[in-house]
Amino acid sequence: MAAKNEVLKLYRRSLKLALDWAIHRHLWRGQAVYIRSLFEANKHVMQPRQQRALIEETESILQKWKHPDPYRPPTAPGGSKYERNLAVTNTEPPPPEAMHV
Repeated sequence: MAAKNEVLKLYRRSLKLALDWAIHRHLWRGQAVYIRSLFEANKHVMQPRQQRALIEETESILQKWKHPDPYRPPTAPGGSKYERNLAVTNTEPPPPEAMHV
């Protein structure tokens, strides 16, 4: 069960990594189909040692292909629009009648 969860995390990481490198969504889709075929080709492996070897190999490949400047959504922390156009805080003191309530 732990290996299944780890493989799912690796699959998701590989799709996100491919999205960092793909310029257009239609190019990424072809890469996603290829990545899926690679994972499907090894789904029959049931031996824990073989699974561990495949997981380690996949992690090393993902580390090797890691993008130096990964994509970040513009409004996410580190994005180009993060905290842009924030609401102005009220710097005026409250009116005198509000202070006596």
